[in-house]
Amino acid sequence: MISTQESDKLFREYRATRDKDIRNKLVENYIYVAEILAKKFAGRGVEYDDLLQVASEALITGVEKFDPDVGVQFTTYITPTVTGVIKNYFRDFSRAVRLPRKVYTLSAKIKSATGEYFQEHGVKPTISQLARLLDSTEEAIMEALEYRAPISLDAKVAGDDGEGRLYDVIPDNSNTFESFYDSESLRSEIAKLDPTEQKVVKLRFIQGKSQSEVGKMLGVSQMFVSRAERKIVEKLRKSLL
Repeated sequence: MISTQESDKLFREYRATRDKDIRNKLVENYIYVAEILAKKFAGRGVEYDDLLQVASEALITGVEKFDPDVGVQFTTYITPTVTGVIKNYFRDFSRAVRLPRKVYTLSAKIKSATGEYFQEHGVKPTISQLARLLDSTEEAIMEALEYRAPISLDAKVAGDDGEGRLYDVIPDNSNTFESFYDSESLRSEIAKLDPTEQKVVKLRFIQGKSQSEVGKMLGVSQMFVSRAERKIVEKLRKSLL
């Protein structure tokens, strides 16, 4: 792995020359970031190889756009970028996976017909009315209506502590953060956090516990953990920048 200084030099050379060999060298040096983040989301309905491809494409784009003069390390810049691309992929994937084409088409027609019927009559149509409107059978209409799409990781979920994201309450069994924890600068900044914040980092990011699990272990609410997590990330981001 090349040093940060050499990496910055290569980024500057690439911005000046757009030499693909330099770009490929940088991508090869940072491919571990794509691998770590792909593993983090694997096992949730999408194959690891597919996630790695998505993450790698995002990494390449990030290398092409990165400006070393902004004063941020590339890993700090690329990690949230790749994570966002993977989450977008999950959202797109969840809308289409495992849904028969005929059911998908009929579901779209039902949604449109229901809206038009409601605007005209002020009430939603019955199953039999939809069947007549769409020249279909009641059985087919019911099958399409019973369909439930896979849930996005960003879907809202309700709990005792209020509303949050599904991603926040799912435990993460891969030690994703642990790989970045080896960074001397990051380890130094984490040591400056107060004891409770350090426990949140260990349980949430290193051990992969969900926010709800961390809350129970610390005797606080899931909402408290969520707020603490955002505060910690912001502190570390500002410190590392």
